Amino acid sequence: MANENKKGLNTNSNVYTIVYSAVMVVIVAFLLAFVYQTLKDRQDANVALDKKKQILYALNIRGLGDEEAAQKYKEVVEADNILAASGEMQQNDAKDKESNGFRLGSADYKEGKLAIFVCNVDGARKYVIPVYGMGLWGPISGYVALNEDCKTVYGVYFNHDSETAGLGAEIKDSQEWQERFQGKKLFDENGEQIALSVEKQVTNPASEVDAVTGATLTSNGVRDMLKECLGKYVDFFKANSKEDK
Repeated sequence: MANENKKGLNTNSNVYTIVYSAVMVVIVAFLLAFVYQTLKDRQDANVALDKKKQILYALNIRGLGDEEAAQKYKEVVEADNILAASGEMQQNDAKDKESNGFRLGSADYKEGKLAIFVCNVDGARKYVIPVYGMGLWGPISGYVALNEDCKTVYGVYFNHDSETAGLGAEIKDSQEWQERFQGKKLFDENGEQIALSVEKQVTNPASEVDAVTGATLTSNGVRDMLKECLGKYVDFFKANSKEDK
């Protein structure tokens, strides 16, 4: 009679379902955390490499493999710095070139920490400035490389999270459009305001680039991004401005 009263585990009960689900959640969470920690170093390295490539793109250095890009970054980037809002250097790293400005992102920019990369391309000094903004569907970003005079654009590279392919995505995908920025003047005629811009109707060819066809809002985002972000560096540009060489 005692054996007849024994019951096995009731797999159809609510208690069993709850316990089973809880155990599975814990196991999956543990596995995800383990995989994340295992791959984190590799993911961080890939993010850093992508950032280095974008900086090189702004310097008109493209078409390199991963190892070549990493080595080229070491060659052309002399230091990554952090500027105060006044334009003064707060931190300057000329060793691994990844300790100061390189680590900053859009959140740091909003806090007033400004990154700037001091570079040397074929014996000529260049300054690379990171820029952040909003496109039609999400964040956009990029880098603007200036000549040593701090008055003219040497090159640019723009990126996005989720712009429309063939339209807004052209800010990233079209090298030809990015090359239109080369040689553009940074300031207006008075040398006071940022004039570099993207416009649907260009009225000042010295400083303006045609907007991407069919992507007005994304183009406006690039325009606003350039004026706002580069405007933060005006004191630095003026303090380091030199005549064209």
